[in-house]
Amino acid sequence: MAEECLMINITSEPRINTFVKRNPNNFERKNFGNTPNRAQPNREKRQFQNSRSGSSAKSAKQSTSAVRKIHSNVEKERRKEQVSSVAPKKRKVMEQPGNKGEPKTMDPIKTSSLFRNNPEIPAIHKQAVKTLRESIFTTTHFHDLDELHPHLVSTLNKVLKLSLMTSIQKQAIPVLLEGKDALMQSQTGSGKTLAFGVPLVQSLQSIQPKIKRIDGPYAIVIVPTRELALQSFATVQKLIKPFTWIVPGVLMGGEKRKSEKARLRRGINILISTPGRLVDHIKNTKNICFKRVQWLVIDEADRLLDLGFEKDIAVILNALTAANVKRQNILLSATLTDGVNRLAGISLKDPVNISITETNQCKTTFATNEMKTEHKNIEKDSNSYSIPDQLQQFMVLIPSKLRLVTLSAFILGKFKIEKKQKMIIFFSSCESVEFHYNLFTNAFTSYSASKEQKQLPFSACKMLFLRLHGNMEQEARKQTFLEFSQSNMGVLLCTDVAARGLDLPEVTWIVQYNAPTSPADYVHRVGRTARIGSHGYSLLFLTPSEAEYANTLASHQISVSEIKMDDILSALLIEHTQRKKSGKKLDGAILQEVRESATALQRVYETFVHSTKENLLQAKKALQSSIRAYATYPANLKQIFHVKSLHLGHAAKSFGLRDAPQKLSVTIMANQQKKNLKPKMKRSGLGRNLSAAAQVAFKLRSEYASGLGETFYKVKKKQKSLRRPQPESA
Repeated sequence: MAEECLMINITSEPRINTFVKRNPNNFERKNFGNTPNRAQPNREKRQFQNSRSGSSAKSAKQSTSAVRKIHSNVEKERRKEQVSSVAPKKRKVMEQPGNKGEPKTMDPIKTSSLFRNNPEIPAIHKQAVKTLRESIFTTTHFHDLDELHPHLVSTLNKVLKLSLMTSIQKQAIPVLLEGKDALMQSQTGSGKTLAFGVPLVQSLQSIQPKIKRIDGPYAIVIVPTRELALQSFATVQKLIKPFTWIVPGVLMGGEKRKSEKARLRRGINILISTPGRLVDHIKNTKNICFKRVQWLVIDEADRLLDLGFEKDIAVILNALTAANVKRQNILLSATLTDGVNRLAGISLKDPVNISITETNQCKTTFATNEMKTEHKNIEKDSNSYSIPDQLQQFMVLIPSKLRLVTLSAFILGKFKIEKKQKMIIFFSSCESVEFHYNLFTNAFTSYSASKEQKQLPFSACKMLFLRLHGNMEQEARKQTFLEFSQSNMGVLLCTDVAARGLDLPEVTWIVQYNAPTSPADYVHRVGRTARIGSHGYSLLFLTPSEAEYANTLASHQISVSEIKMDDILSALLIEHTQRKKSGKKLDGAILQEVRESATALQRVYETFVHSTKENLLQAKKALQSSIRAYATYPANLKQIFHVKSLHLGHAAKSFGLRDAPQKLSVTIMANQQKKNLKPKMKRSGLGRNLSAAAQVAFKLRSEYASGLGETFYKVKKKQKSLRRPQPESA
């Protein structure tokens, strides 16, 4: 019995499975004893379980469960060791220098280089252009005109600080005092407003008995923009300062119609208005009366026609003609177009053509039977434009990817050299103005105040960035216009709403970030500087594919000089300022530093654009509007500005986008709120079957007119009639 027990004890050893550790990462199960096949351990296990009883069976079960727990724990430790052996390599890859050992959750963003895969910049040979010249000032004083009232001359000398007349004023004032119609053409900033304002005030103050406020309008002045309306109103207010019984007034879009009606009921003698708002009052205001109108002045006539206001002007002319009153008509513009000539034939009667150029220094009176001959001469002269002698014009050829950083470097460079600078930058769309305003006021100012730019004598934080475009509220537009006019320094980002007639004092630089759609628009843009004999500068941005535009300007006797892109980008380096003044060229080392600085600034912009969804959406909207504006160039310029020549990826880079966005329109519409979506007009003729240029002109009407079409008032009137009957407003 003892031997059997001994045999049982001996045979019980191999029945318990144990684990032998051969490799730290590999564990094998081993049975002690002869186990030739898999069935033998199971048979021995049953024999062992049957032979054991009581406490021996319980101890066997406990030992088996303990072995299983050990196996599971060892397996877990083995897996942890495998993970820990791989993790250190991953940390080394993910950790980046300069982040204090903190691992990044994602790989660094790769962006395309600014200075690779760019088109070659062609060489431009400056052509010898004989420009038209106008002598601005004359030696004739205002007091030399005996027809002017002494108080009016005193106001010109003391209030407006003017004693000498300009050439256009010397020619126009005597003619207008004789009561003749006139077609006035002169370069921007030559004093055309006073050329009609002085004889207008002189004529009204001489009426006996004295005019009264309740008499209504005696003179109507039509201007294309709200800002020009405010400026003309301010000038007339100064002229009538000694004649307190003459009351001026202004009507323009964005103001409350109810308050304007109240002013019309009280009486306005000199009415200055935008065409859309005046037509609105003609159709909806009963107490407006034109029985005493003696003067009609249409300022910036070419721009009014370009924007599609020809029908509105026709409505105004018909309303004045219905009053059966003899009046004096005046058309003014810096450029004469076919539309202006057509309007002159409709509204003017035996007019006097007043044009001050070196080829035409005298006035020529139209005769009724000689109208066609004179109009042909005007058409010949309209191909050439007069630029002030004190205006220096430049251009720069820049690849699309580098446009944004080059513009930033130009702004920074000009304010580094001279602290008191006033600059106007023209863009092609309202969305582009908003994007660049947001970018410059946030990312650009933070970059100039960073460690790399602390050595600069100028900080962009001190700069005044302002914006002006047609989508702004009227109060914001008015505040911007007044603030920029009164400031000594600043940068105004705007559309063509500020390109006509505005007299913004002390503007030193005009930058055209997007090329104008015609040489006439170019002349009006650069005309915001070098006014009344002061000096000014202009810069035109062009891509290499647009270099032919310089020859187009030369064909209209407009001469521009080229500036190299690298010279502008060198303003990003403080140590190069003195080198630039000395006239030394860039060497290879400095050029490399310039490119590195430009790349760093571009990364700052891209980081800001992609920081929030709002900034990214704004950049996409600006890109979309820029492409649409590029597609609206006239047919004669399509060979230079064609949308198919645009590289969308490079164009996106100039808006801080890392790649060309896919499905741009779908992305923007998906993020646009429903309350901002405007209902489509069902009226025929409003945006239907129009060319691309006509559609853009139709959309831009809101910048200059009331912004509310005829449909708005008809629908509003119907809604009121459905609620309760109301008497027609006075």
